[in-house]
Amino acid sequence: MLGGGRVGGAIVRDLVAEEDFSVLVVDVDPVRVERLTEIGADGVIADLSAPKNITKAVAGADLVVGAVPGFLGYQTVQRVLEAGRPMVDISFFPEDAFGLETLAREAGVPCLVDCGIAPGLSNLILGRMEEDLDETYSFHCLVGGLPVERTWPWEYKALFSPGDVIEEYMRPARLRRHGVEITTPALTEIELVDFPGLGSLEAFNTDGLRSLLRTCKTPSMVEKTLRYPGHAMRMRMLRDAGFFSNDEIQVASGMVRPRDVTEALLFSAWHFEDGEPDLTVMRIVLEGRKDGTAVRHTYNLLDYYHTDTETSSMARTTGYTCTAMVRLIAQGLWTQPGLATPEVVGRDEKCFAAILEHLKEREVHLFHRVDEI
Repeated sequence: MLGGGRVGGAIVRDLVAEEDFSVLVVDVDPVRVERLTEIGADGVIADLSAPKNITKAVAGADLVVGAVPGFLGYQTVQRVLEAGRPMVDISFFPEDAFGLETLAREAGVPCLVDCGIAPGLSNLILGRMEEDLDETYSFHCLVGGLPVERTWPWEYKALFSPGDVIEEYMRPARLRRHGVEITTPALTEIELVDFPGLGSLEAFNTDGLRSLLRTCKTPSMVEKTLRYPGHAMRMRMLRDAGFFSNDEIQVASGMVRPRDVTEALLFSAWHFEDGEPDLTVMRIVLEGRKDGTAVRHTYNLLDYYHTDTETSSMARTTGYTCTAMVRLIAQGLWTQPGLATPEVVGRDEKCFAAILEHLKEREVHLFHRVDEI
């Protein structure tokens, strides 16, 4: 296990509970390593930004899970594949994963990437639906992680670095409409969506489709991020005023990057305290045709912080999707060598069913409804 943060820690806890897994966690933070060794994992303290440490860590592994920060993800997967080890990764690195396709194939081992909730579970659903339906018309995914308690002024907190959130708001959003791929700025095309038990949330464009634009044929696809209403306009105001800029400016104390200051200020403002409850919400609406009938498939997920295990909802939904993928390889359900994204795995009906059952056993419930349209 490369990386033992919030999500990595949830993965470790889930795997050590299984009799057929022994887990070695590798992380630069000694406190994280100590906490995870207390629940049954072995631990090594190492800086994974050094490629030689990755090679050393995975030398005796049957399978490797990657949960390092995104900026380290690509080189980490590359190093693991060079060592000839199977890999399941959730680092969501910004580089094109298909750049590793040849290396994974030559290594002769499975390499599953983007194995979280979105990308991840959302991809699995689209892959399954494209396989099951005669034709798919549209894929509309709304997803977000939020604090249960709304606290002014942000009404938002993040279980990962504010820098990663800012990056999501800076990167142009790619989507597909009527077979044509287009690009829009992030934080645009805001819509209000009602969720029973939560009320209204706002959804806005972000660049979440990733590999789906390459591997799936559905003519209209979009993924939007969910937040409490008002968030997108606050973020657009900061972005357009230059607070997210990487260009240095002159201030009284010298030269500074506005983004560095913004990230430092938001780090404490957006930080979840230990035990503070969060929630994850996702709605996927997919329309298509089956046996001559137009149908709409709706998938809803609403998950909360799990008090018994003291595990955040985002760590549960992301981490347990990942451990389901780990089990696919460990149990021989997925043996294909080379790089595969979740939508490719979802086309296999047995694999898809196994992942949903794995999540259900951990009280992560996905509700599915089918309507004729």
